[in-house]
Amino acid sequence: MLIGEPTSPLGEYDCTELTRRVLSVEEAQWHQDARRQQSYDVHAQTQSLILLFCSGWPKISITRANGWDLLADVAVPVMDRIIADHYATGGEVLRAMMTRLPPGGRIARHRDSHPSFAIAHRIHVPLQTNPQVEFIVGNEIVPPRAHFAFELNNRVEHQVINRGAEPRIHFIFDYAPPQTQS
Repeated sequence: MLIGEPTSPLGEYDCTELTRRVLSVEEAQWHQDARRQQSYDVHAQTQSLILLFCSGWPKISITRANGWDLLADVAVPVMDRIIADHYATGGEVLRAMMTRLPPGGRIARHRDSHPSFAIAHRIHVPLQTNPQVEFIVGNEIVPPRAHFAFELNNRVEHQVINRGAEPRIHFIFDYAPPQTQS
């Protein structure tokens, strides 16, 4: 969503159980659903655990994916807390996923272009990160802080490089408030 700044801080959230669960997922699960990597070249070096995914426009369809059964019981409460703290409730989560960028990986500079990104808030919650992650949104460098949620203006160019020795894992979800749903 086009917000006034590259990012907007939402604060720290207890994601201990979600992080523990994500880190315990078997490696094969990270590779089961490659639709993001196949559809978007900039995400080719990432892996995803997709809980919810939206397709179509202007009539959208939201489907559950392989990550739902693995993580929904610990991911949904985190989403609910963030939404209740910062947004009008009663809307709809269009997408929810864990994204992993391995050591040495990069997400090239890009803007998210699906029309739903104009109406939905893109929320990032870093679950695992390291000081060697360089996340740039517009001209802003986003500090790598685990469990510190922020809204991303994904209509602004952004990029990520992981120069660290461990993967960078973010919980990302898109929330469309009730007045903006299609």
